[in-house]
Amino acid sequence: MTTFADRPLEEQIAQWRAYVSRRQALSRPDVEELEGHLRDQLVALTDAGLAGDEAFLIAVKRMGSLDALSREFARAHSDRLWKQLVMAPGAADGPAQTGSAETLVVFLLAVAAACAIKVPALFGHQLSPDEEMPLFYARNASIFVFPLLAVYFVWKRGSGMVSGLWLALPFAAGAVFANVFPFRPAGDTEVLTVLHLPIALWLAVGFAYVRGRWFADGGRMNFVRFSGELAIYYVLIALGGFVSILFTFMMFRAIDMNPDWFVAGWLIPCGAVGALIIGSWLVEAKQSVIENMAPVLTRLFTPLFTVLLLAFLGTMAWTGSPINVEREVLIGFDLLLVLVAGLMLYATSARDPQAPPDFFDGLQLLLVASALVVDGVALAAIAARISEFGFTPNRVAALGENLILLVNLAWSAWLYARFLRHRGSFAALERWQVAYLPVYSVWAALVVVMFPPLFGYR
Repeated sequence: MTTFADRPLEEQIAQWRAYVSRRQALSRPDVEELEGHLRDQLVALTDAGLAGDEAFLIAVKRMGSLDALSREFARAHSDRLWKQLVMAPGAADGPAQTGSAETLVVFLLAVAAACAIKVPALFGHQLSPDEEMPLFYARNASIFVFPLLAVYFVWKRGSGMVSGLWLALPFAAGAVFANVFPFRPAGDTEVLTVLHLPIALWLAVGFAYVRGRWFADGGRMNFVRFSGELAIYYVLIALGGFVSILFTFMMFRAIDMNPDWFVAGWLIPCGAVGALIIGSWLVEAKQSVIENMAPVLTRLFTPLFTVLLLAFLGTMAWTGSPINVEREVLIGFDLLLVLVAGLMLYATSARDPQAPPDFFDGLQLLLVASALVVDGVALAAIAARISEFGFTPNRVAALGENLILLVNLAWSAWLYARFLRHRGSFAALERWQVAYLPVYSVWAALVVVMFPPLFGYR
């Protein structure tokens, strides 16, 4: 078994071993086997840059799913975790990537993101109600913050300079393609760039997050979990920001001053990009220590969206009303189908691959099958619209996205059905889900790079 140079970590392992042996009469080989699992978890976590104390508590928590004694031990010693997350440890407690050093780095990166979004104002791109200016910021929103988020993960994971330079290439390319094309103001291809560039660049953030383990050790699924947790933290931070905006208006208007210029020009844009860095730091601080929120929420929303899709299909069949394929409707349907794919993905990430099929698995299959039918109906409507009126950027983009979703949903439904019939493993479904993720980013990159010149920048 691996032996750690960190003496306090070895002392904690010895304490855990004594605790397990004392609470239940286990043979020495059984205890050694459990300890081997624990040390394997610790190796992975410390290699990812976690301090010894934090890695130990997370590893014991993960062991809780394998052994009830470890779970009890994790609960009994959870007070250490709270102290570590609230109070920064001293320099002797861990590497420089923890505690006050990490807090300072995160703060500086958040400030840098806030400054980055104000730099275009020096060149005349002011945030205002004017129609053209906000689209400039919308096109470049991911450029302002995603590279800095990647810098945080490169620093956090201890990646080398060469890896950082390679990761800079997709962000540089994104900045070029977002600004070099002569878009028609508020045209279809410009709106498609606004929607697809963040999807393409998020893959680069993922490579920084997993530090070269994209194809090993569950790196992609870990990034999926991180993305879901970040979305939840970001929404919570945004709600707090909304409250602060209300109080800002209340206080300044109490002295007959209008704070619109400050709120619209500084507070909202700077807070929006800074919150992404702060939210990522919060997810990193608490990741895998408590039950992830995103997979838990899938248990709540899966039944809701299953009923919603079944009600929609039933209503459409009853009334015979076709789907309207205008741009807003297409975007809405694609978002709905992406949400269903996300629910399926996070349900997969939260499930024990070795557990037998249960009722929730059947409900997931029903959700996927309903979404598959909706996707097929939407594709038929898009194809009919293209046949009648010709190709447009929105219709082609919607056609491609729905085809990509159709493949994902169809094969996922097949794998789910095999699993429920005990003819396949759940691990096959999980592998399919994470293997398919880059397809979305590749398609988004094609839309950003190819569609504007292909459709005359309209």
